[in-house]
Amino acid sequence: MEELQVLITRAQIAAKVAEIAERITADFAGESVVLIGVLKGATIFLADLARQIKLDATFDFIAVSSYGNTRQHSGEVRLVKDVDQSMAGKNIILVEDILDTGLTLTYIRNLLLAHQPKCFKIAALLDKVSRRTEAIDADYVGFVIPDEFVVGYGLDFAERYRNLPDICVLDSKRA
Repeated sequence: MEELQVLITRAQIAAKVAEIAERITADFAGESVVLIGVLKGATIFLADLARQIKLDATFDFIAVSSYGNTRQHSGEVRLVKDVDQSMAGKNIILVEDILDTGLTLTYIRNLLLAHQPKCFKIAALLDKVSRRTEAIDADYVGFVIPDEFVVGYGLDFAERYRNLPDICVLDSKRA
């Protein structure tokens, strides 16, 4: 069994998700938003965030491929699933589990901005600022984390660990 060390507890996550939801509710008061989750990692964050937002909110999903079953970003991003509806004139909040190098989010941002939304924001639960290679930042950030490989709360390694309630560091000797 791999060694896992808890980095962020479920209680810390819940408190931060509620805080982000309060900010989104205030920022978009009286308006509707479309939460676009990046599959598969952001699904748990999106579900928890959506339940806390006090606005008319709908969901859509986008899927890209960039890692495969490795710990290193391939440097290439490809679209696997686009959004199902037009985003023209809508308030879009892209919901992502982790902002790392920025390659994936830059690709998705450019794709979604081509839809000509009214407003475009990014909510990232985790931010590895030290690994950024692209000029992109999230508008709503849960936690800035060190350059460690993390799993849990939707984040995976080779599709494992997504169901863990805490965010954990995966022992670097094992993965």
